[in-house]
Amino acid sequence: MDSIHFITDRQIYDQVIQAAVPSARQYLWLATSDLKDLHVQVGRRVIPFLGVLSSLVDNGVAIRLLHAKEPGPLFRRDFDRYPNLIAGMERILCPRVHFKSVIVDGRFAYSGSANLTGAGMGAKSVKRRNFEGGFITTSQPMVEAIMAQFDRVWMGAECQTCQRKAHCADYPELLARTPAGT
Repeated sequence: MDSIHFITDRQIYDQVIQAAVPSARQYLWLATSDLKDLHVQVGRRVIPFLGVLSSLVDNGVAIRLLHAKEPGPLFRRDFDRYPNLIAGMERILCPRVHFKSVIVDGRFAYSGSANLTGAGMGAKSVKRRNFEGGFITTSQPMVEAIMAQFDRVWMGAECQTCQRKAHCADYPELLARTPAGT
């Protein structure tokens, strides 16, 4: 049954990062403004979230990451520990991205305020995490609407008229993706 649920704080970590993301079998799309070090519980260990993404890549899951600025130094250090992410995870940096979403196989989506950071996703302690909110859904029309927003930016549909091109390292690649006339 299709559902829509409002979730906050630690629920984002539990229901999106811990439950939904590892369930991806075909593709995972991630959009965030800020991108920092995020660690997650896997069994009895705590590992970088990038380790989860690396495992998904090893299992054939296609990953797209859309973000607004370069990640923090700890994220970069962890990224280098997972060389399969270089070819296995597509990344686009667009300085205008401020929406946050997680899309799993076109059947589940999160959309809300939480950046892909420990404090944002609710992975930090109660006294250190951000106050965040959003919704998760399996409603096909809602999932498709979230995917459409992501895809529009991913495919460069806004690039022609964007007034921030000078700040966009990926502008030439995005422009090449844009179908003529959009």
